Amino acid sequence: MRKAYRILADIIAIEVVIQAMMIVFAVAGLFHWIDGGATLDQSVIDGWEDDPPTWQGAIGHFVHVMNGQFLIPLLGLALLIVSFFAAVPKGTMLAAVVLGSIIIQVAAGIIAADAPWVGLVHGLNAFVLFGAALQAAKMAKPEGAAQPVTAPA
Repeated sequence: MRKAYRILADIIAIEVVIQAMMIVFAVAGLFHWIDGGATLDQSVIDGWEDDPPTWQGAIGHFVHVMNGQFLIPLLGLALLIVSFFAAVPKGTMLAAVVLGSIIIQVAAGIIAADAPWVGLVHGLNAFVLFGAALQAAKMAKPEGAAQPVTAPA
């Protein structure tokens, strides 16, 4: 179970990186599309489901939303459940922090559509989530695993 905990925590951290990559891919592609003479207006947004956007990178928005609203919350919930059986020091607390920051991420991402300043919370909290997931993975390393060598103080 400890290994499952570590793998889940690592995957969540990797997913945060993928999220950042996908949203930048989408926004950069959108700017490129607009620079090419296209126009983003309400009709494009209203027709999004029936006539999906075709700019390079548009898939990044879809991946960002699907990962952020479905896959990452599922991984966070799985991490919390596994934490009860993994015997990782502070494992349940770290898993709860990870899941809590995932909940904040989802809420901030949704709310930011109506209150763009909340996007600042969304961006900052991504670092909290990433750090918490890395810390959880680190705590789940097998006891006696090689630690990085540091210079003496």
